[in-house]
Amino acid sequence: MSDPLIRLRGVTKRYGSGAAELMALKGIDLDIAAGEFVAIMGPSGSGKSTAMNILGCLDTPSAGQYLFKGAHVEALSRDQRARLRRRFLGFVFQGFNLLARTSAQENVELPLLYRGDSASARRVAAAKALQSVGLGGWEHHTPAELSGGQQQRVAIARAIVTEPAVVLADEPTGNLDTQRSHEIMGLLMALNRDHGITVLMVTHEPDMAAYARRMVHFVDGRIARDLVNPDPTTVAPADLTAGEST
Repeated sequence: MSDPLIRLRGVTKRYGSGAAELMALKGIDLDIAAGEFVAIMGPSGSGKSTAMNILGCLDTPSAGQYLFKGAHVEALSRDQRARLRRRFLGFVFQGFNLLARTSAQENVELPLLYRGDSASARRVAAAKALQSVGLGGWEHHTPAELSGGQQQRVAIARAIVTEPAVVLADEPTGNLDTQRSHEIMGLLMALNRDHGITVLMVTHEPDMAAYARRMVHFVDGRIARDLVNPDPTTVAPADLTAGEST
């Protein structure tokens, strides 16, 4: 059996010291294989967001090991972790985090700009990513001209434009209504299924977690349950060619 894409061993995270010390993670062991769709769940303060920040190389463990493709991430410098993020990871946030006065095309191009790709390469890759999330023809619209669901699709296009190994989604449906939430989950599911992208998603909503094939529940800084979902929610392929009405 091949080694997992991601491996955590004895990972702890401590904030503060003395009487103010908080142990956010208390010795986490977790393996994630390439191509998995994992929902990370738990109440506020359970450690799930801290774990996601460590997995996304946005924070480092206080102790323990984090291996990504066999490399010890906990031993990397800040610049090395930034290069790992740019090459292998894509991020989707609850608040979309789009530049307000910038077109969908330009928002999606940003990770490629930071990576140093040429203008022509950025343009082609961004157009392809927008097409893949059903926003072909919407390239020149700004976020103010898009619905919430469309803005999240732009954010997903930005996350996948670099062709990452992993997409980390932090409450990706938290600002959407029920219909748009299920559309976004169907899109994430399709990216996982059809493109082999590993998806790690933080959510507190059981009906959104039901799309994942695995559910990892955090409680008080520890993994309380790690369950296979034998029957993930599936949705009929949405018509992604016309976009939504704004």
